[in-house]
Amino acid sequence: MQATRFDVLTIGNAIVDILARAEDDLLVAEGLTKGMMRLVDAGQSAALYAHIGPAIEASGGSAGNTAAGLASLGLATAYIGKVADDHLGGIFRHDITAQGVHFATTPLVGGAPTATSIILITPDGERTMNTHLGACTELGPADIDAAVVGAAGVTYLEGYLWDRPNAKDAFRAACAIAHAHGRKTAMTLSDSFCVDRFRAEFLELMRSGTVDIVFANDTELKALYETSNLDGAVALLRADCALAAVTLGAEGALAVTRSEIHHAPAFPVERVVDLTGAGDQFAAGFLAGIARGLDLREAASLGCLCGTEVIGHIGPRPAVSLKDLAGQSGFVI
Repeated sequence: MQATRFDVLTIGNAIVDILARAEDDLLVAEGLTKGMMRLVDAGQSAALYAHIGPAIEASGGSAGNTAAGLASLGLATAYIGKVADDHLGGIFRHDITAQGVHFATTPLVGGAPTATSIILITPDGERTMNTHLGACTELGPADIDAAVVGAAGVTYLEGYLWDRPNAKDAFRAACAIAHAHGRKTAMTLSDSFCVDRFRAEFLELMRSGTVDIVFANDTELKALYETSNLDGAVALLRADCALAAVTLGAEGALAVTRSEIHHAPAFPVERVVDLTGAGDQFAAGFLAGIARGLDLREAASLGCLCGTEVIGHIGPRPAVSLKDLAGQSGFVI
């Protein structure tokens, strides 16, 4: 087996987030469903941008956020995602490499602009995303660096990739390369609307063993199995994949295998400011725990700690060193 150069490689839609506070009335006026992600075209994105207040630009994208969290935890991390050769693409590249993540995907020249997501943050901290994929739609198998995939202990992919045929091919190519090198693959279900669109295909990825580790929140998991009963959904999940992590909001998280279920309680948080990136940072903590040999309950607990840090401030990426935070909380990574 090739030597491990990266603890984790993440692959996803490279997006620059535009974060703005908003009242519930704006969501109603725009016909938006709170807490969900919708895909918009350039015109819809521009129209919504015209209706929001002051905003913060921050490099985002689900798998990119997880990569940043992993690097903050001290893990050797790589990222694959498509940006354009434009101003926002330069911002994304600077941000993720400055955080210590290996990012060498060739930018798109002369095509669509770098992707953006207008994220409306309501007073309860919930985020509603309006995403223009732009250059993300051009990610394809040619962007999957076999040497990087083969040298990564785990390759982690976001469910949002399943929205485009080229990206689906890239997703499958990465999984095939990882397994050919004896590595593990992981996927996050990303969003309940995403699950509704691709339920059968997500289940096939799990049942076929294309994906070894699954991440979901309770809403996504219930959507996957079309049930309102969480216990029933967890039972079905155990039959479909070898390892899964399920986040439960204020109730913490579950680490689930075919023979065991471990519960990790949530960490206290003074005030929920912005839920953007909570699941992404949970995944970073859980994957870091697995990479560093923690047991499943400890890995889920580390995930909860990382998720708690990010919801206490605006933005989807850590504001402090997660490695230091973990050490202060008694984790040995």
